[in-house]
Formats: sequence, C-alpha cells, structure tokens
Amino acid sequence: MDMVYRLGVGITKPSLVRAEKSAAVDLSVDRFMEGASRRRRGDIVFVVNPRGANGRTGREWKKLLPFLRSRLGSDCNICESLTSGPSHAIDITREAIREGADAVVAVGGDGTLHEVVNGFFWNGKPTTGYENSTHTTSLGLIPLGTGSDFARTFGWKNDPREAVERIARGVKSKIDVGVITGPNKEPHYFINVADIHLSAKAGYYASRYKTFGNLCYVFGALRAFMGHSNRDLKIKANGVWRKFPKVTALCIGNAQFFGGGMKITPNGDPCNGNFEVVILQDFKWYDFIFKLHKLYAGTHLSEKNVHSLSVQSVEVEEIEFSDGIYVQSDGEHLGFLPMKFFILPGAIEMIT
Repeated sequence: MDMVYRLGVGITKPSLVRAEKSAAVDLSVDRFMEGASRRRRGDIVFVVNPRGANGRTGREWKKLLPFLRSRLGSDCNICESLTSGPSHAIDITREAIREGADAVVAVGGDGTLHEVVNGFFWNGKPTTGYENSTHTTSLGLIPLGTGSDFARTFGWKNDPREAVERIARGVKSKIDVGVITGPNKEPHYFINVADIHLSAKAGYYASRYKTFGNLCYVFGALRAFMGHSNRDLKIKANGVWRKFPKVTALCIGNAQFFGGGMKITPNGDPCNGNFEVVILQDFKWYDFIFKLHKLYAGTHLSEKNVHSLSVQSVEVEEIEFSDGIYVQSDGEHLGFLPMKFFILPGAIEMIT
C-alpha cells in the first residue's frame, strides 16, 4: 500500500488518529513521521467499515485507494481508519475533530454515516478541537453500504469515484441534524430518518439478515409482522398534543429514504430546518402489498390513512403501556418509547 498520512495540522504529539479502540487504525508511526513535514495541506480522515455490505465495502475501498490518492493526494493528507466494531467510528471521528482534521469522510452505509455523525457531538455539545475550538471539520460520504439511503436524497449513486470527485470539488452545505432523547438517556443524533413501531421493528430484524443484501429489509418486514398490532399513540408536534389511534408506523424524516430505497418522507429536506413526520394508521399486511409501489415512489401521502406534518420537534408516547414500541434511527435500534425528537438546523457542514 502507498503511503497514507496522519491528519491534524500543527499537532506535534506522535500519535495516529487516536481512538479508544486504536488497534483498528491501519497506519504506522513511521508513516506518520514521514508525513509530518507535509501536514500543511488539507487533512482528511476516511472512516472505513471494512465489513460493511458483507465485506464489499472493504474490497471496494481497496480498489478505490489508488484513484483517491491520485485525485486528492497532491492537495491533502489522507488518513485511512478502519473500524473494528460497533461505535468505533464515533471514537475515531471525535478524536479526528479534536486533533484538527479538515474533514471526516464516512466510507460505508447508513450505519457508518450514523456513527460518524454522532462523533461530531460529545456530552450534548458539538465536538471541538484541542487547540482551536473554532476550527470547522466537514462531513463527507462515500456511500458503499447495503442501503445507502441518505445518499439517495441528494441523488448520489453508490459510485465511489463520483464521491471522490465531490470531495475534490469541496462544495459544502449546512446540514440539519436530528436529536433523540428519552428517559435517562444521553442525546442521540441522526441525519436521515428515525422511525417508530412496525418499521423500526422491521429494521431491528433486518439487521440480522444483512448477509442477504437488500433482501434483509424484506425478511425484516416479514418477521416484524409476526405478532404485530397497531397502537394508539400521543404525539406532541410543535408544542401541541394530539392522539393518533391505530398507528402502524411513524417516521421522522430529516431526509427522504429508508429501508433500501423506500421514499417514506418524500418532503424531507436536510437543509430546511424542519422534519417531515409521516404517520401510517391502521395498515394491514395486505395494504403494504398493494401500496408498496407508492411507498417506494413517495406518492403515499394522498392515502386517507397517511398523515404528514412539518415540525421542528415531536414527542411520542403510548396511550396505554404495552410490551414496548421499537424506536430506531438511521437503521440503528435505540430502544422503546417514550422519546423526544428535535432538530438542530445547520449543525454540520457537509461536502455536497
């Protein structure tokens, strides 16, 4: 492998992108020291989930490296950080920001992006640099995962070379971030879609079938339907409580797509300062069969048992306690109701 460099302008400590699980950082001190004299250029950390998409992410990343170095290597220092397990991308991202990286790029699917976004925050506040608290680290994405649903809102394909060209152009936009809080829970952040009840349960089970690629979402949905019943929920949207009976699923979109290409919140816009909340009521299993094409096309809002709200905050509770209503965000299981959701407008600068 050609040389890759430690990031962080002006940092003198002889360490790599130090994370709490530093064994997964695939660099050497010798490479770092050789690159030290070149750290006056831009510094980019690529956070790679090598096991993503059944190992395809790691294989595609290795193929991409020569092109990435040829396209970006003369303008910036490139650091490759391989994740070793759950939450490692969070640790890597926080340390990269603290040490002054110019950008952190998630290489993988929505799960890797989700962790990187959470790394932009610490203890309820934005992560800041050790030496310069005003330095801005940008977020980037090379979509190479199973679903890569967030990328779909921007019309980005799973084309790594196209993603490298975006990074090379360096155009940036302010992106909204969603925040989720629950009883006695630390804030959790999401960038794409959070969802509740059937869809969240389907996502929970889909994660067990990742070896089947996009079919995992079909298997997850079939498993979630077993024993499913619609629930009455209380929803506080922009300060006003309302009751919604027989809720099948509730989706809170910062962006538009989830579940491997389903356009569930078709008006979601990560740059407008609002969530789109879509509520499906009293759906039966056959409704999903006959209306599935509308859910994927984003034309389901005209259905009589589908409601759409534009909000900056929303709270969701059960009216009568049950065995637990699932909550997830960006495909990551977060627990059960009650939960609160609110938006942080323009919280992250993203390379778009």
